[in-house]
Amino acid sequence: MAKGLLNKNNNNKLSELGKAETKTMNAYCEDYKSFLDRAKTEREFAHEAQKYLEENGFKPLDAADKLKPGDRVYTINRGKGVLAAVIGREDITEGVSIVGAHIDSPRLDLKPNPLYEDGHFAYFKTHYYGGIKKYQWTTVPLSLHGVATLEDGTQIKISIGEKDGDPTFMVTDLLPHLAKDQMQKKLSEAIPGESLNIILGNAEFSGDIKDDETKEKVKYNILNLLHDKYDIREEDFISSEIEAVPAYKAKDLGFDRSMVAAYGHDDRVCAFGAMRAVAALKRPAYTAVCLLVDKEEIGSVGNTGMRSRYFENTMAKIVDKRVEDYSDLKLRETISNSVCLSADVCAAFDPGFPDTVEKNNIPVINGGIGVMKYSGSGGKSGASDANAELMAKLRKIFNDADVKWQIAELGKVDGGGGGTIAGFVANLDIEVVDVGVPLLSMHSPYETAGKLDIYMAYKAYKAFFER
Repeated sequence: MAKGLLNKNNNNKLSELGKAETKTMNAYCEDYKSFLDRAKTEREFAHEAQKYLEENGFKPLDAADKLKPGDRVYTINRGKGVLAAVIGREDITEGVSIVGAHIDSPRLDLKPNPLYEDGHFAYFKTHYYGGIKKYQWTTVPLSLHGVATLEDGTQIKISIGEKDGDPTFMVTDLLPHLAKDQMQKKLSEAIPGESLNIILGNAEFSGDIKDDETKEKVKYNILNLLHDKYDIREEDFISSEIEAVPAYKAKDLGFDRSMVAAYGHDDRVCAFGAMRAVAALKRPAYTAVCLLVDKEEIGSVGNTGMRSRYFENTMAKIVDKRVEDYSDLKLRETISNSVCLSADVCAAFDPGFPDTVEKNNIPVINGGIGVMKYSGSGGKSGASDANAELMAKLRKIFNDADVKWQIAELGKVDGGGGGTIAGFVANLDIEVVDVGVPLLSMHSPYETAGKLDIYMAYKAYKAFFER
């Protein structure tokens, strides 16, 4: 009988790792947890990534006149995105290897005019960002992160709620005794978006109010505290970007510590792996590009999202510094001949909700990196669908490098679905397929990923860069 006929990819593979690789996996996950706690927003991730890249020999792209094999360069896109590249030995017009991930995550954004008082409480009004279940964001500890930009251009960084001794913040919910009507509503309606207001304080200002007389003494007290610590006035919120995120730390999950629970796995688990993978390269055959973008959770819009011209503009600079007699045609050849892994998370099988998926095509936790040929929803609507030739090449790359991988799909055919940056990459005439870490409780305040899958993301992206 012929051997190797059966595909057994979608199985737990932790037991397949030897002691040495298990030790390497655990050390990698410890680094990841520490990084995740320092980088809870896209701005913080970009800041931490820049520090890591510079520590590993990367230089600003604009500082280089010409580029040669082995050179390591990076750019930062408006403080919210990163492109890092290691120049390869091959002619760059033969194409580059791209691993693209996003570094924004679902959260609560403060409105431009957020501060108000009601019932002797001060609150921040929010507008939720990305696809969330609103009821999951009540009664969880929140921290505030972001920047306030003053009229003179001074930028003040804000991070409150992460350190021991910091206050915490939260959105309240109704007690069960009074929630009869609320509990009759659909989950999507029980917590209206306009009720996701963050409680800030209850104490009135006790000093003399030198501004116009005000009855909102709790609100004034909060403003006074913010002014004393950050020199912020109420109008400064208009030119601020402040985000409320879960104050949870990344922690091992389970008695066996086989998983990591954290806020922001989507998609920082893939972005971290891509960053580490590009930094581990020396002189790859093809130029390796780690592309970390913003705004994926709201459609990849804006000048920091994948739909912007930032990637093309930066590649034009790289090609210009790499070739003689730069032309637009050489840039187009480079982009068209490139291959990309869209590094985004996928849904893992959850035994608590088995009817939402089709078991033959759903990844399992600790089964390896998930390879998703297509995304979209019923009828593959809105999908990026990788071709068979690319899937075959990827199988060989991963199998040759002993990367644990499995096939992935976003739920049943008519059960939902979603998208990634892959479609926008494909629109540039680039071969692309989604390859990311399977998650439980995606888009919740506390997501779950398997340690083997976290580590295999790095191993998979590195193998792809070294193709």
